[in-house]
Amino acid sequence: MNAPHAAAPVRPHLARRLGAELLGTALLLTVVVGSGIAASTLSPDDVGLQLLENSTATALGLAVLILMFGPVSGAHFNPVVTLADAALGARRGTGLPLRDVLPYLAAQVAGAIAGTVLANVMFEVPTQIATTERATGGRLIGEIVATAGLVFLIVALARSGRGAVTAAAVGAYIGAAYWFTSSTSFANPAVTIGRMFSDTFAGITPGSAPLFILMQMIGGAIGLAVVVLLYPDASRRARDIVVPTSVNATL
Repeated sequence: MNAPHAAAPVRPHLARRLGAELLGTALLLTVVVGSGIAASTLSPDDVGLQLLENSTATALGLAVLILMFGPVSGAHFNPVVTLADAALGARRGTGLPLRDVLPYLAAQVAGAIAGTVLANVMFEVPTQIATTERATGGRLIGEIVATAGLVFLIVALARSGRGAVTAAAVGAYIGAAYWFTSSTSFANPAVTIGRMFSDTFAGITPGSAPLFILMQMIGGAIGLAVVVLLYPDASRRARDIVVPTSVNATL
């Protein structure tokens, strides 16, 4: 007699996952933009200290948000991560279903804009289009490096079953990448779009955003290619990016 097959993992309902992605991405942008505004207010004459304050808040905030929302949606908060998840598991059916990709992206972008507006409101600054130009050659290369490293990190952690340290590792990586990349590591198209709506320390002009997003997509593809090269069986764990969302069917 053949052994019974194990029950297929069940994800939370799509509406719940989209709600988690929207709220999580919104809070991420509130952390990024809000801490940037606070930093420029508290340390107006020291850009290095501003960056330290902004990066520390972002690293800690991101780690906490992954812990909060990861069990529901996977805590992607990032279109590049969502696309990497779907692409990596497409052949085996282990990644995010393709039908869920566009809703995830829409929730992330909407959340990013909402979170930026919330930060502006809290600090009583106007919500207006940013004027900070960032699309220089070196910064664009920086976005490729930052995003490639992020994708490689999260897939490597998933593939090796180290999901317990994902929140801390991703937060630490983004905090470090603020400093070791020339772009201060946006590494996220939704974050890039959201930051267009705050003309503050964290802002980016709409003229710079498309190139940043293009470099992020290229970086994501490079990171995924390196993963496939070094971990050819990584697709088996695609559903564990960033945080596993499999739950009992009763949830």
